[in-house]
Amino acid sequence: MSQNRTFKSEREFTDWLKSRAAKKPRGLILGIGDDAALIEARAGWPLALTSDFSIEGIHFTERLHPPAAVGHRALARSLSDIAAMGATPRFALISLALSPRADRAWTKSLYEGIFRLARRFGVAVAGGDTAAGVRQTALDVTVAGEVAPGRALLRSGARRGDLIFVAGELGLSALGLRLLKKHNRSGSARHQKAIRAHLYPEPQCPLGSYLARRGLASAAIDISDGLSIDLARLAEASGLGASIEAGRIPVAQSQESPFGARSLLSLALGGGEDYKLLFTVPAARSHLLPRRFQGIRIYRIGEMRGARQGVTMVRDGKTVPLEPAGYDHFHRS
Repeated sequence: MSQNRTFKSEREFTDWLKSRAAKKPRGLILGIGDDAALIEARAGWPLALTSDFSIEGIHFTERLHPPAAVGHRALARSLSDIAAMGATPRFALISLALSPRADRAWTKSLYEGIFRLARRFGVAVAGGDTAAGVRQTALDVTVAGEVAPGRALLRSGARRGDLIFVAGELGLSALGLRLLKKHNRSGSARHQKAIRAHLYPEPQCPLGSYLARRGLASAAIDISDGLSIDLARLAEASGLGASIEAGRIPVAQSQESPFGARSLLSLALGGGEDYKLLFTVPAARSHLLPRRFQGIRIYRIGEMRGARQGVTMVRDGKTVPLEPAGYDHFHRS
């Protein structure tokens, strides 16, 4: 960000935005440029709606995050929520408040990051709002998705004895952030994978809709704040306890990592921003779950238990309470 030329007017910005947005996808009656967007919802299909803030200094910084990554991450956060509901994302509203440091080039690059990800998932950016002059840049991204009648995945649907699964390695994003803070943008392919996982996370929308469509998952949540805290949220919503095995958790692997194995497990449990799906499947149906989905390996890490047993982890043969160790927006240290 810099003090270079910004857009001359809101009209100029809106015209540029309209030129970059998708041209009338299915269901979009009226998009960017009017007082509100008009969409046509399919009869009988519930709309899943979610909204997420991305705030400079909290979710991204000018030093660590290129503007395209800021846009990508902002949309990915909401897409991941839609994935966890088993819905297919359709429309997005982007509200953006720009600080004086956010020049024209930075803003364009941010939106290109948004549009690239939106195109890949068939999402139409249908509108939003803009403001300028705030101290810190902030985005508010709202996404609407469709889910087949009676197929929405909820946090509250797990039952005792259901098996717990995650899709993909955990802790990669947190590892990537640590590497970026150490100014380690080069290095091994594994390090590059971790950095990319942080800057350009991949929401698992196809997997979420697959689990819902096939009726495989009984409950789901996306891992945005850390495995330990998000598992606790799912267990609480379902009125159950849970037990996972440390040895089954797919931690980020990096032989040349400057962090030890225990630290990598800690990143998987509490690092956050992985945006992987954590879900439960009835044991009797678990054989129907593929080992891989679109190249992503699926790992069984535990089992839902009775509420009195709490949320625990088996490590080195010992069962210990699993304390929530992820990100809490209201926590003050």
